[in-house]
Amino acid sequence: MTTYDILKNANEAKDSVAILSAEQKNRALGLMVDALIADTDKILAANAEDMQAAKGKISDVMLDRLALTAERIRGMAQGLRDVAKLPDPVGAVLDDFTRPNGMRVKKVSVPLGVVAIIYESRPNVTSDAAALCLKSGNACVLRTGKEAHKSAESIVKAMRDGLKKAGVDERAVNLIEDASRASATELMTAVGLVDLLIPRGGKNLIQACVDNAKVPCIETGTGICHVFVDETCDFLKALNIIENAKCSRPSVCNAMEVLLVHEKIAPAFLPELWTRLVKKRAEKPVKLMLDEKAYGILGGRRNCEKAGENDFDTEFSDYKMAVKVVKDVKAAVAHISAHSTHHSDCILTENGKNAEYFAASVDSAAVYINVSTRFTDGGEFGLGCEMGISTQKLHARGPMGLKELTTYKYIVSGDGQIR
Repeated sequence: MTTYDILKNANEAKDSVAILSAEQKNRALGLMVDALIADTDKILAANAEDMQAAKGKISDVMLDRLALTAERIRGMAQGLRDVAKLPDPVGAVLDDFTRPNGMRVKKVSVPLGVVAIIYESRPNVTSDAAALCLKSGNACVLRTGKEAHKSAESIVKAMRDGLKKAGVDERAVNLIEDASRASATELMTAVGLVDLLIPRGGKNLIQACVDNAKVPCIETGTGICHVFVDETCDFLKALNIIENAKCSRPSVCNAMEVLLVHEKIAPAFLPELWTRLVKKRAEKPVKLMLDEKAYGILGGRRNCEKAGENDFDTEFSDYKMAVKVVKDVKAAVAHISAHSTHHSDCILTENGKNAEYFAASVDSAAVYINVSTRFTDGGEFGLGCEMGISTQKLHARGPMGLKELTTYKYIVSGDGQIR
């Protein structure tokens, strides 16, 4: 089926999806969960084909993002259950007032319509996106990268089986069959057929959508996430947070990429950092790219090298980290302002005033005080799951959950008023 035909089908389905009751949507989500669990072996077989085809073509870290296990499929199913438990955002009254002439004005939350999502090699995004779109009353059109296409196809088939059993139009969830760049371009330019486009992936994909989209587009997170270690930090707490932020899953957008260290503690802190991230991590040590001052402290040690020209502007998505020594919290904020992608940035400090200054001054979707950046996630924020992390300021910012997949309209009622 052509991309145009799929978009047309989604548009034909969107009106019936928009008026589903919360009970109908939750029942459908429950049956989608059942279908995912029942089809686990089929989904794993499809994923094994994707993994085999991708080996040697993408990095080991990216292969981990592509890989599915029975446990990960159970996690996907739990994401659907979590979305079902959340309040239905559709029909929420955002404002309600009566004008002096007796005219009543209500501002009511409504679905967007057809939401298109372009994403890369993360099969779990398929179920997250479908669940969020359905619960928010939208039809979705999913376009995954070629590396994950068989996996996504199997997941979508299971979810559509659940929709059919629930009596919901299966065209509420659609997968683009063409995994070439042409289909991505077609979605970007599908004026009148796509109400919102969400790219979820690397810098090149997001920039291509921002540059070329003729439909409304949300800019989601390239994550050059910073952690600043202030002079008053608790060393053990800081090392625990840094290791989690960098190493728990380095391929995701909320993993830290840049460490900034106050100059007063750098001589003592950086050797401890090296011990934690390099010496004690025999299997997956972190490579440290160091500015001049940091290299003066750690230069000559294993996995330490001088930072290159672009290292402070790179989303490594790997066991690599750029390190810079800065004068104070103001210098840290200045560096972040110059290099930020406005995703997630953190200060590790026991000084309340420095924490307040950092939180007020850093212009990012999520700002953390003594907390790992890895929490920038719809599930961790209590949103069930997420469509992506918006790094822009209009319509949505930060993790995009159900409310961010709605817009609103005004319903005006009266008794014959004329102007």
